[in-house]
Amino acid sequence: MRYRQLGKTGWQVSAVSMGCWGIGGQWGPVAEDEAIRTIHAAIDLGVNLFDTADSYGQGISEELVGRALRGHRQNVFVATKVGNFARRAGHPLSYLTPEHVYLCCDASLGRLKIDAIDLYQCHIGTLEDPSVFLEAFDRLIERGKIRHYAISTNSVDVLRRFNRDGRCASCQINYSILNPGAANDIFPYCLENGIGTLIRGPIAQGVLAGKFTENTTFDDQVRAGWNQGEGRERFLRQLRQVERLRFLERPDRSMAQAALQFVLAHPAVTAAIPGAKNVGQIRANARAADGELGESELARIRDVIAS
Repeated sequence: MRYRQLGKTGWQVSAVSMGCWGIGGQWGPVAEDEAIRTIHAAIDLGVNLFDTADSYGQGISEELVGRALRGHRQNVFVATKVGNFARRAGHPLSYLTPEHVYLCCDASLGRLKIDAIDLYQCHIGTLEDPSVFLEAFDRLIERGKIRHYAISTNSVDVLRRFNRDGRCASCQINYSILNPGAANDIFPYCLENGIGTLIRGPIAQGVLAGKFTENTTFDDQVRAGWNQGEGRERFLRQLRQVERLRFLERPDRSMAQAALQFVLAHPAVTAAIPGAKNVGQIRANARAADGELGESELARIRDVIAS
């Protein structure tokens, strides 16, 4: 495993870390014991950052992360997010007052069974006015409940507003071969301002694993919209792009691993946080950190993206 500094935190985090949305159940059922085995396997492989959110499975993901990290807390960094709790259920909080953030923070600490959250991230990527979150995060740092704060967004304008005091430690960004737009604006801003990056969606919600076909349908909460209409058309377009990327497959490297290596090749990227629902997936993800794409492969990928 390779390690990189996460922005202003000074922490050395694993280049491939673990996204924990999948174990919350919204991508299909995951047995509790399998989720915990997966996190333990990640630790054994050198993964030292685990990213979750209070909204993942309405707290289930945080609970499982908390159980799995008992006895390992001193060796890992815990990142979670606030701002979307109960939104998928149609009952979001307004977040018009810092008290909502304090409430959610205390609830996350309880589920995670920890005294302080290492990286607390605003989960509202379209945030117009960050004042409530910034006030809350400052107070939470003073109270010792969080160590650093960040935001999850692909909007450079949102990030600029959120970083108005220059204290945003990192930004969680959706970036992949199939979604490369961040390289045009938000990545340069992060580099210029010493902001670390955690990359979500590096395998494009599974599409870049190269295992789906035009007949694949989805029954999980997240990808159900891919079964018809514009969502289906977009999915089929992505499949055609994936077919043009088959040159990345080798006996010693899967499509998914190549997709992770593409993400890690960008100088603004601190860590990729692909999800994993079982031990086999986390082992394959972690191995991607041990290799890299060649310049000719990166050039061919850029040609596919541009066409």
